[in-house]
Amino acid sequence: MKLLKTKYMWVITTIVLSIGYVVSCTKDNQVLDIPQINSSTDLVSLRITTPPTIDGTIDAEWDKATKLQITPTVPDPGNGLFAGYSGQKYPATIRSMYDGQNIYFLVEIPDLTQSVNVAPWYFDPAANVTGKTGWAKEPSSDSYNASGVLSRNGFGEDRVAMLWNIDNSTPKFISQTCYASCHVFTPYMDYSKNPPVYTANASGNHYTNGASEKIDMWWGRLGYISKDESLHFMDDNYQDWAGGPAFTNITGGNGNGRHVDGIVPDGTFSATWPYRPNYTSSPTQGEVSNSQSLLLDGTGAKVNVPIWVIPGAGSAGYILVADTTSGKAKKVTGVSSTGVLTLSDGSTIDPNVGTDYQRSGTATGATAKNSIPSYIGVPLIGERADITAGAKYTGSGWVLEYQRALKTGDVLKQDIDFSSLQDQVFGIAIWNNSNYQHGIQPNLVLKFQK
Repeated sequence: MKLLKTKYMWVITTIVLSIGYVVSCTKDNQVLDIPQINSSTDLVSLRITTPPTIDGTIDAEWDKATKLQITPTVPDPGNGLFAGYSGQKYPATIRSMYDGQNIYFLVEIPDLTQSVNVAPWYFDPAANVTGKTGWAKEPSSDSYNASGVLSRNGFGEDRVAMLWNIDNSTPKFISQTCYASCHVFTPYMDYSKNPPVYTANASGNHYTNGASEKIDMWWGRLGYISKDESLHFMDDNYQDWAGGPAFTNITGGNGNGRHVDGIVPDGTFSATWPYRPNYTSSPTQGEVSNSQSLLLDGTGAKVNVPIWVIPGAGSAGYILVADTTSGKAKKVTGVSSTGVLTLSDGSTIDPNVGTDYQRSGTATGATAKNSIPSYIGVPLIGERADITAGAKYTGSGWVLEYQRALKTGDVLKQDIDFSSLQDQVFGIAIWNNSNYQHGIQPNLVLKFQK
């Protein structure tokens, strides 16, 4: 009888301990089901109940998520497209978490230079000759002369981008990710010439390989995101067939398949590249050019100058919509043959007085002290605003946080759907003070802890 009681107590104790173990493993800081991972390519998204605040500050919740070390490297696609940048490496880490509604990402990028003043306006007195103006923009990437010598450092952007395979529609993406849609220097028949001329495509456009194939493309312009709370978004875009590679080689489709979310083919086709569809338009948003054409002295040659100026503001990076509506920014209404800008309040800016609007003439010198932003930061709306983001520059690098719904309200097949929690292959890219030149890390896999 005593033995029976002892066995009975042992069974009860075992059951209690087992229940306690199961309960303890349901806490947020315990791992229930971690998939098999490759530590060099797999990003595990941690299941959480308390979401992080998306503001560019790393919450304690992120300490539970595993970092994936990445090293996007700038390739050499040929024809000098990435000249001066090829081979550069941009080490970073990425983490991910998710809950019942959203997926969250945290990217940390060491970077000793904060590049947020993109291709700013400056004044060059030597270029202000008859029929022309000395107002010009800095290059958005490093410039080289015919001998390959650096002629001017670029004033580009720091950015992060991710590419995803929408509904697994693009077969090549499974093994090639970013490179699945990168068709570099595909030639085309340029029908803008008479007669048409077979022309090399020097820009390297992106397009998919079939009418049903689509790729989700997220852009994070770090200067834009960090400038103002109204700009706390990554830009949600997509890639499609755009007339297709068959048309590119035969009848002139230019294969430019990169589009902002919310636009679709409008049923008409390009006259320059027959069979390439034209697309509907998107409302003005994102990075909007701060450039206009005016006549010198009101009657002379047409020249390009800024639209908006914040007098004496220094290198502001972006002009905000709020600056234009509050009166802080003044509209440029005229330009003289000597380069003097007339503003909407009747005041003027004479760039010949002092050097505040003039850049250094050296290849690596600073831009003008009072350089004028070349972009207006306009908040994203609609389908382009699906990805909320926060970015901060710490002095030694960037912290970028962003979130998106696991499943958006997309009906146009322009967004990836994470709600199944299936593995998703992806690629990530990083820009460092550049325009189109970027480091690429292909063939990564997002896996969800369940």
